Amino acid sequence: MKATLIGLSALFFLAGMATTSGSSGECDFSAVFAKHWQVSKEFTLAVAEAMPAEDYGFKPKPEELSFGQLMVHIATQNSQSCADATGTKPPPSMPPYDAEPVPVMDKQNAIKLLTISYDTCARALEAVPSEQWNKEVYKFQGQPVLANEALWYTFTNTTHHRGQA
Repeated sequence: MKATLIGLSALFFLAGMATTSGSSGECDFSAVFAKHWQVSKEFTLAVAEAMPAEDYGFKPKPEELSFGQLMVHIATQNSQSCADATGTKPPPSMPPYDAEPVPVMDKQNAIKLLTISYDTCARALEAVPSEQWNKEVYKFQGQPVLANEALWYTFTNTTHHRGQA
C-alpha cells in the first residue's frame, strides 16, 4: 500500500511538472519525459538482468505470466503506448501488444526487446512537436486519452510490473 501511494505521488508530481510553466512559459514535456524514461529503462533492465536465465520461465502461480512473459509484456506495452503518443508505429521486431498468449522469451531475447522498446521510444520523443502532447491519441472506455496521458500510463504500468517481477 505504501509503495502504491509513493508511486502515485511520484506520478502526480511528474504530471504536475509537465504542466507547470517554466521560465519560457512552457514546459518541455519531451525533455521531462525523456529524462524519466531513461531512469525507467535502467531500473527495468536491472530487474531483467538480475533474474537468472534458467528462471525466466518461473511463474508464482500457474495462471500468471512467467517472468520472461512479464518482461515481454512490459516491452510491448512500452512500444504501443509510445507509438500511440508519438504518432509512430511499434518496432517491427516487437510482438503485437495484444498477443494471446504473451510470447515466451528467454533472457537474452527479453532484454533485447526491452532495450528496443526503450530506445525506439527515446528516439521518437526527440521528434515530437510540443503540440502533440495535448492531442487525443485514442479513447479508453469512451474517454479521450491525450498523448501525454498515454505516456504517463506507461510509467504506471511498467512500475507495477517491475514491482511484480
